Amino acid sequence: MIVILIVACEVGFWVAVLAGLLARYPLRRPRLGAALLIAAPAIDVMLLILVAVDLLRGGTASWQHGLAAIYIGFSVAFGHQVISWADVRFAHRFASGPPPVRLSGTAYTIACWKDVLRTIVMVVIAGGVTWGLIALARDGNGADELLVNVRILGIILAADVIWAVSYTIWPRRASSAPPVGAH
Repeated sequence: MIVILIVACEVGFWVAVLAGLLARYPLRRPRLGAALLIAAPAIDVMLLILVAVDLLRGGTASWQHGLAAIYIGFSVAFGHQVISWADVRFAHRFASGPPPVRLSGTAYTIACWKDVLRTIVMVVIAGGVTWGLIALARDGNGADELLVNVRILGIILAADVIWAVSYTIWPRRASSAPPVGAH
């Protein structure tokens, strides 16, 4: 049941983002677009409440609850960046905005290290939610399943650090291809 909620929230997140961007640019309704974009984080709050209620009602903590914690951490840490990424592309496509910039060299390396900082925020939030869910699990019911999250979060952080270190040592070269959206 929790996996279905996570999938529904992920779909709801993207529907809110796309609807917000469609309202903002093709429909030229920026206030409606902003309201729809604000709905995206509200969906995460709803997921957190539903997962907590499930555990409070005696549900057994499982990897699905842990996945919800990771999803919430990712959404809080990277949600704004994901929406900004999509916003630039919609603005370019529908509102004559500048084309998206493909970073290279030092600029890309700095972006990678900023992502490491966001990943640390994600790990802290997802870890905090995980520990909160463990506290909600009655009599430690399934708490071991949730502790797997700690290892998963460590692997995610390690992979992101390795990615950033690799681009620090071997910076991304500028592409010879035309910029995205150029004719």
